[in-house]
Amino acid sequence: MPDRCEVLPGDAVVARRGGGLLWVDAPGSPALVSALHACLGVSGPGADRVLAAVAGQVSSLASGSASFALVLTTDAGTGVALWAGKGQPAVDGVPVSGSSVDGGTLAAGFPLGQSLYVGPGQSAPRTPPGVSYDLVEGTVPGGGATLHLAGPAPAEAAAPATAAAPASSFAGPESGGFGSSRASSAASAEHPESGEQTAFWRPDPSDAAPILRFDDGLVVTVDEDLVLGRRPDNHEMVASGSARAVPIADTQNVLSSAHAALTRSGREVSLVDLGSLNGTHVAGPEATEWTQLEPGVAHPLSDGDRLLLGWTVITFEQPEE
Repeated sequence: MPDRCEVLPGDAVVARRGGGLLWVDAPGSPALVSALHACLGVSGPGADRVLAAVAGQVSSLASGSASFALVLTTDAGTGVALWAGKGQPAVDGVPVSGSSVDGGTLAAGFPLGQSLYVGPGQSAPRTPPGVSYDLVEGTVPGGGATLHLAGPAPAEAAAPATAAAPASSFAGPESGGFGSSRASSAASAEHPESGEQTAFWRPDPSDAAPILRFDDGLVVTVDEDLVLGRRPDNHEMVASGSARAVPIADTQNVLSSAHAALTRSGREVSLVDLGSLNGTHVAGPEATEWTQLEPGVAHPLSDGDRLLLGWTVITFEQPEE
């Protein structure tokens, strides 16, 4: 039976990628959300050191109160977690214990059990029938999440590490002091004989899918239709299941609840303004002026196009065939 991740309804953010699970409630703090989201791609024995470094930046990345719970799972069947504010991870209904660090609480090497919860409180609340859904991968609105874990795979079934495999360097948002979000390692490092390896950023394996790169460092994969805005989860495209909601922090109140949509047709991706109050703008890679889109009219996107939603700048990146 495969892993199943039940997302609870709510206005915060839940994200899952690889072996990582995140719940964060930090309105007005996109840099913190981006840094925590980037940690979902961290792996290796040094993951606890990476999370400790991120914890040290929480006060500078957060604008006002912030709560979060982040858990990374390992192939050895143990977890590494960082949480703060109202956030609390729990395993099989029992809160995870950790040590206080600057910016939160850190725990490492704890067993994962059969269920893993991230969210507010100390354990997963009982979910009313019909209000949770299975998150395979991605970022969605949610009030918490419970990951029901499958049994560990046999050791021989695990893919062996390849010393020659390149790895991008870990990078959070530029505003968070972690370096440029486009930074990458110049060459892959050899694995030490001990088998240990420094934690590093693993990009999404879906290299054929286009991505949206936000100005605060957040990266969203365009693997299905998307609705972007302040509260896009209520839009009919999301409610019907034909699109995924991508909530955007809006401290200036310039975004509409459902501001714009991205639609896919084969490899072509188009941007559509959904009748937003302040409009949706686009500009080519070398353009010096923004062009406002006519509401409801699809505009095909090309690699390097820039999108302007309110004050949020997003770059569209289309991988080569």
